[in-house]
Amino acid sequence: MNLRGRKVLVVGLARTGLATVKFLKERGAIVSTSEVKPKEEMKEVAQALAEMSVSMEWGGHTLDHFLRQDLIILSPGVDPSLEAVQKALDRSIPVISELELAYRFIKVPLIAITGTNGKTTTSLLIGEMLKEGEKRVGVGGNVGEPLILFADGKSQWEILVVEVSSFQLEGIDTFRPRCSILLNITEDHLDRYPRYEDYIEAKIRIFKNQTPEDIAILNRDDPIVMRYAQKIKPETFFFSLKERVEKGSFYNGEDIFLRLGGKEEIYSLKESPLKGIHNVENMMAAVIAARWFGSSSEAIQRVIDQFKGLEHRLEFVREIEGVFYYNDSKGTNVGSVVKSLQSFQNPVILIAGGKDKKTDLAPLREWIKGRVRRMILIGEAKERMASELGGLTDTVLAETMEEAVVLAHRTARRGEVVLLSPACSSFDMFKDYRERGEVFKKAVLRL
Repeated sequence: MNLRGRKVLVVGLARTGLATVKFLKERGAIVSTSEVKPKEEMKEVAQALAEMSVSMEWGGHTLDHFLRQDLIILSPGVDPSLEAVQKALDRSIPVISELELAYRFIKVPLIAITGTNGKTTTSLLIGEMLKEGEKRVGVGGNVGEPLILFADGKSQWEILVVEVSSFQLEGIDTFRPRCSILLNITEDHLDRYPRYEDYIEAKIRIFKNQTPEDIAILNRDDPIVMRYAQKIKPETFFFSLKERVEKGSFYNGEDIFLRLGGKEEIYSLKESPLKGIHNVENMMAAVIAARWFGSSSEAIQRVIDQFKGLEHRLEFVREIEGVFYYNDSKGTNVGSVVKSLQSFQNPVILIAGGKDKKTDLAPLREWIKGRVRRMILIGEAKERMASELGGLTDTVLAETMEEAVVLAHRTARRGEVVLLSPACSSFDMFKDYRERGEVFKKAVLRL
């Protein structure tokens, strides 16, 4: 892709957008930017762009600005249904994602991971397993560094592990991972997608350009994932909690079994610090990918024994008089909360709620009825959640996270779990899920 002298617009100026601007400038493009936030909220970014002599548009997107371009790059999270983007497409102006731009300059194989839940953990696990196996591996995309930072054409890396979202996949054209991993699909982002099917279609674009020479790793237990298993071109491997698969990995309740190249290997989970059945799925997918790309079984086992997981994802915070407090602020959708509740045998006091994603709450009903002794609801979604789920267990509403934690503490009994797992995004009350998790942890540590 020759960028020299081309007028290129970068839409969205968070960390990835800024890195994309720098990359384009270094290759001789005439770069301009467009950001919906006002300049005052992004002073450091504005200063960096000014130093690069980049034309800037703040506080919205003007049609004329978009229609003057030769190429438009969308940062992750920018909605391609924006009127200015659609008008540009009508004029045959190419619109691609940062993921697609980076891919066109990358010369090494990619392992791309997507799914509603588990993407980050699985990406980091694969990266660690390959590093432990003495591979030169970079980890980027939605986790770690933006992928564009790996697109310099140098030979520093042998393999890149990339976490990709549905938003990024919407804007691909030639993007082709050597290995694609689809962990699961449950309802999410219905505040962004008109229909659940639109979200599913975005996810399965990960297979769009793969050939029979590539591989795909799929969740055998997920009916929506399996709907596409026979329709894709790459060689398929499966992971399962329920079936002893012939090619891939499965779990017998204690160990992970890997069947690859006609051989069977066993990986023990006895020493694993990772909690939760969802993390068994993540590890099964990671083991297939890491072993297929040449990491040794010994290196993989060492990572399983040592990998501690992510902050804000079923993170143990504290025990107080026999009550265990867990921070699962990253549980921002219904499917994620179901997996978290499945991870506990003891009664749970669940703190949930936040910015309403308008998703179906029905999959939570069985688990709230059977496992949640008390539910404490916060945020914008608390009224709808109380209306649809409140009759299943003792339910109260709280105005703040601090109040919710105190209410949980007052009624928690020895042996119970207090779990923050919101099933909602955080933007009604917090900057992001990390801030929400930190506020929860601080409140727990003050008890």
